[in-house]
Amino acid sequence: MKTILTTLAITLLFSCQNMAQVSKEQQAVINAKPIEVPLKNGKAKAYFASGCFWCVEAIYESVKGVDEVISGYSGGFTDNPTYDLSNTGRTGHAEAVEVIYDPNVVSFATLVDVYFASQNPTQVNGQGPDRGSQYRSIIFYQNDTQKKIIEEKKSALAKQLDAEIAAEVYPFQKFWVAEDYHQNYERLHPNNGYIRNVSIPRLKRFQAKMPDVLKDNSH
Repeated sequence: MKTILTTLAITLLFSCQNMAQVSKEQQAVINAKPIEVPLKNGKAKAYFASGCFWCVEAIYESVKGVDEVISGYSGGFTDNPTYDLSNTGRTGHAEAVEVIYDPNVVSFATLVDVYFASQNPTQVNGQGPDRGSQYRSIIFYQNDTQKKIIEEKKSALAKQLDAEIAAEVYPFQKFWVAEDYHQNYERLHPNNGYIRNVSIPRLKRFQAKMPDVLKDNSH
């Protein structure tokens, strides 16, 4: 009986801790109505969080149909987040990227495939050595069609791996552009230790998995 009560107490403790991780402010973000970003000059925008934005920016930059990728912050409740603030884990934001792409060349569904192929989909609150809520995986949807695509692909991957997929699914609200020195970081700092040991190997693993979606100069 004591063992049962102890197990129950531990279960309740972890349940309470899990519930406590989502503040009222964060829950409001999760429950919000998505904001749809209109096409501009025929180009669409999509938003993803998957660990360090230096890595994710370089991955999406290598995909055919992607014009530009911008590093920033999204998914939280704090206005004007900065890198230092984000690193406290108290803004609700994750490091994210804005992917500007031509929907006539690459579909949103393919961008989601790129997302899952370029990460460890079961790692919670981080990717590789980067750990914390600011590095958690989030896929943002702007309408019901995108939400359905995300949920179907996430469910299929969970069955394939027989594991829980860590990526959260959020309605897109706002993207905050990161400081200038973060933009194009992998391309501009190829000899940086983190870039050589983490970012480039991650990029190459993705490129080996999905060679058909790469720009000609990314092979």
